Amino acid sequence: MTDQDDSRLSPDAWGVHEHWVDAHDEVRRISRDTLTTLREAIGDPPEDVEDRAPVVTRPGRPLAATWTGRTPPPGPGDPELRVRCEDGTDRTLGATVPDDFPLGYHALRLPDGRERRLIVSPGRCWLPEDWRAWGWTVQLYAARSTRSCGIGDLADLRALREWSVDAGAGFLLVNPLHAVGPTLPQEASPYLPATRRFRNPIYLRLEEVPGASPADEARLDLNDDELIDRDRIWVYKDRVLRAAFAAWPPTGAERDRFEDWRSEQGAALEEFATWSALAREHGPDWRRWPQSLQDPHGAEVERFARDHAAEVAYQAWLQWLLEEQLQAATADLTVIQDLPIGVAGGGADAWAWQGVLAGDASVGAPPDVFNTAGQDWGSPPLVPWRLRAADYQPFIESIRATMAGAGGIRIDHVMGLFRLWWVPAGGSPTEGGYVRYPSEDLLDIVALESHRAKALVVGEDLGTVEPGVREALAERRILSYRLAWFEEDPPEEWPALALAAVSTHDLPTVAGLCSGSDVEDQLAHTTMSEQDVAAGAKQLLSRLDPVEDRAPVDAAYELVARAPSVLLSATLEDAVGQEARPNLPGSTDRPNWCIPLPVAVDDLPAHPGARHLAGLLNEAVRPPARRR
Repeated sequence: MTDQDDSRLSPDAWGVHEHWVDAHDEVRRISRDTLTTLREAIGDPPEDVEDRAPVVTRPGRPLAATWTGRTPPPGPGDPELRVRCEDGTDRTLGATVPDDFPLGYHALRLPDGRERRLIVSPGRCWLPEDWRAWGWTVQLYAARSTRSCGIGDLADLRALREWSVDAGAGFLLVNPLHAVGPTLPQEASPYLPATRRFRNPIYLRLEEVPGASPADEARLDLNDDELIDRDRIWVYKDRVLRAAFAAWPPTGAERDRFEDWRSEQGAALEEFATWSALAREHGPDWRRWPQSLQDPHGAEVERFARDHAAEVAYQAWLQWLLEEQLQAATADLTVIQDLPIGVAGGGADAWAWQGVLAGDASVGAPPDVFNTAGQDWGSPPLVPWRLRAADYQPFIESIRATMAGAGGIRIDHVMGLFRLWWVPAGGSPTEGGYVRYPSEDLLDIVALESHRAKALVVGEDLGTVEPGVREALAERRILSYRLAWFEEDPPEEWPALALAAVSTHDLPTVAGLCSGSDVEDQLAHTTMSEQDVAAGAKQLLSRLDPVEDRAPVDAAYELVARAPSVLLSATLEDAVGQEARPNLPGSTDRPNWCIPLPVAVDDLPAHPGARHLAGLLNEAVRPPARRR
């Protein structure tokens, strides 16, 4: 079934789909209450929104192909429009975008004096030519070393990078490193950050912070915890970091470097640092602050920032340290950073862009074979027309910041660039509905940012994928994400433009699936029925070739290694035989995102399972002429 097969699947004037196709290929209809609620959450756009929305195009394309609004674009023979390019130069633009027109974000000047944003994209993401590689998928918080302070940090990422390069890996894929509120309790899920533009200082290595004096006793005590206790860790790290900042010289070359960097970051950093300072004073949810502080551009917020200048500077300093340590950690290896689908509704980005988000809904996923209850991820969705009215800036900044300095990005739930499952506030995921997004524009923006950062892009296209999505991703050289646990086709038929893997953080590890402990985990911590859990495990196990004398991990990764995909990935959990998956969707009383690897980062190079798996993947990506 495709959208073209059934006109009922088209969105309405608000972008809401009254009908949708479920995981069993059956057409479903959302309830009248859901339809009404979603329309109210989206609201009615102003009449001139299409006249003000950005024009997103490519060199060589007719301007009319993406033009919206009542004022027509110039046609053949019409006067050309003036364009102020982002580099300050002036150009003119006629009916067709010239092949040599500069890529970027420009200002298009209309005959009536108004301006519209002009975004010129290459249309295809950056991707190294003739390159094939394997790499580790890393939950950084879980990758503790003997020098960690209770949680894997950026120095541990550097050690992982050095070991990976020595082992033959070409990339690392890491969990989201975005910041959460600087308060207690600390948010454990990397997929519900306060911001998608700035990073979490809990990942700082204290010994590498100028002036910091961490105590070995505290480090050893935190590292002895069976689970990762972010609250204890952050209380200690924050205390050490504050002491280092207070003792930091007010002048000098290092201070000048920080001040120069802070100035370059501009208003976005000051806004986030101010939110962080406010959160320490009033809590991490801006919606519960005094009314006068809920407007990020209000006079009371400006006064607070002035009165708490030292705290705002401290929060900005943490981000500078993170930038320095991340650059040292990644060096010249491609590190693919994960971009969550959204942010916490009370967080920094939601505060800054509250006029662009829907407050009466959250993002999730409909029921499917592996989660029959559906999912609610807790993030407020961007309202499509409001995003366009904001010149796509919230999306641009999130993509750009996550790509920065590492060479790659994995877009979680990339189907959200096409449509998102909105769950009405107070409702269950089964009561949600799909809302359509301007995917053509969003994908071209991703391509432009990829081109500028020289960063490859992976789109996590798992679950319910509507027709046409994967084709659109491939057209723009966004890599698909193919899993042995999901794919029914043999690996030889998986696309070359893909990252191939066995599992993800939300799915069973090989050891957990084969031992049966993952089934026990699901039955103990979710509401899924024993029948559904058993059926799901049986289906996953059927993906492995039944060879009795071969270890399950070998069977799983030899399967993936047959794929022609340009990237092959293995989880560290599978490399060391860990049974517990990092996260169990739908659970509330399980220590999700808090389970450390059972093997220290220091010991990974000598670990027989990790060494064996690295050898298997090296053999898979080695060009035939070089193979033994």
